[in-house]
Amino acid sequence: MKMLRGKTAVFRLLFLFSIIFFFAVGVASASQPKHAEPATTGSSERIDSPSDQQDPHNTTTSHQQDDAHHGHENIGKYLPLWSCIPFACILLSIALFPLILPDFWHHHFGKISGFWAATLAIPFLIVFKGAALYEILHIILADYVPFIILLWSLYTVSGGILLRGTLRGTPLVNVSILIIGTLLASWMGTTGAAMLLIRPFLRANNYRKNRTFMVVFFIFLVANVGGSLTPLGDPPLFLGFLHGVSFFWTFKIMPHMVLVAIILLVIYFILDTYHYRKEAVCPPEAEDVDQPLKLEGIRNFIFLAGIVGAVLMSGIVDWGEVNTLGIHRAVQDWVRDGLLILMGVLSLVTTPIKIRDDNDFTWFPIIEVAYLFIGIFVTMIPCLLILKAGSEGALAFLVNGVTQPVHYFWVTGGLSSFLDNAPTYLTFFNSALGAFYPGASEAQAVPLLMTENAIFLKAISAGAVFFGACSYIGNAPNFMVRSISEEAGTPMPSFFGYIIKYSLIYLIPTFVIVTLVFF
Repeated sequence: MKMLRGKTAVFRLLFLFSIIFFFAVGVASASQPKHAEPATTGSSERIDSPSDQQDPHNTTTSHQQDDAHHGHENIGKYLPLWSCIPFACILLSIALFPLILPDFWHHHFGKISGFWAATLAIPFLIVFKGAALYEILHIILADYVPFIILLWSLYTVSGGILLRGTLRGTPLVNVSILIIGTLLASWMGTTGAAMLLIRPFLRANNYRKNRTFMVVFFIFLVANVGGSLTPLGDPPLFLGFLHGVSFFWTFKIMPHMVLVAIILLVIYFILDTYHYRKEAVCPPEAEDVDQPLKLEGIRNFIFLAGIVGAVLMSGIVDWGEVNTLGIHRAVQDWVRDGLLILMGVLSLVTTPIKIRDDNDFTWFPIIEVAYLFIGIFVTMIPCLLILKAGSEGALAFLVNGVTQPVHYFWVTGGLSSFLDNAPTYLTFFNSALGAFYPGASEAQAVPLLMTENAIFLKAISAGAVFFGACSYIGNAPNFMVRSISEEAGTPMPSFFGYIIKYSLIYLIPTFVIVTLVFF
């Protein structure tokens, strides 16, 4: 009966939030300009006015030109900051419900995610109509679908690779795994490296009492910082590659990555050594104690290479565009998504079920991520549109105030901690181009930014990648690693617990050191 009353109270609270938001949007819509609909040809000409090009901090020009090219105006300049309330609410739900009502959350997290998505989508469609429908379809088809396909394929393929034998998590062994994962992340992606190594890492430490901090530092290093060196490592760097940043230019932030990695690895080794000695737990004796390490499911490395190759292919070739439900996507992107699905299916078909069973493989982690992130992606739309509007949006005070490398590092990073780091990277990438080379084409400006003002591009790139470690939603693999770890019996901190106990204590001081040394 108490549980029933608890559930009723939760739904009343959610309903109250929705009523407040519907009312607020309705009031705001009365004051919004009538031209929030998809722009006509005339409005496209107005968007590309000379006044936009003269403002060095106006990051909207390139975004709006692209929107105007496809007949859509950026409505972010009409959205108030409080339109981001549903996004804040879904984050609060992820943070609080597992603590307050864990059983309710476990059985209904998908419904809660869908509720907050509807709370944003319905009034958004009522007020902005066709333009809102375009933005919702765009984020689903161009962002969410590729995101979840990539995660699914990597999760499926890596789940077919099993490390047998004796591997016990001593401080030295654990540091070695973290180093290997950090190095792999730049070449097979942070998601690929994290999915490949998290299960062996967890099994090696299954006899340890204090495992939470181990997984957190795994997220810090393998799932984020390690992806700094190539466009294959992290989505923002891949986006920069698509916009003209050369493939190996990102090696210029190797000193930044090495400094962060060394600091975090030293801290980790100290913590692990302390707990290892305090626990006084010896590796359990087992019949296979002398069994050598052996990899099974090796064919999955071929599929893993296929995934990396498909992602790289989509950034190199140009096969034109295709219109799907009014959303223009590159043909090679659809081909890439198809290849990723094929790699996952081949892994399922060719890998013996016993390997996945012995690997404790289940579908729950990917299902949880898929349900939660559809809500996150949809409710994030106003935040991204406001940021995309640049100096014309509600965050103009923030965008216009970014002028120094240290600003680019911390503002890009801070926003990347909670928003999608790819559009955040692109916003400040365009801001830097506009500030230093107003009126120049992207093909002319990007090579100059890489050479004459490289420190600004380094700040943007490092901020977008490093700060993704600051929260569970800062980068794609973070939440997956958390879900896999919890399913394996390792307790993980709550959303805010992760930030307060770990990010603020270990990451932020590390980034301060990076700032003092490089920016």
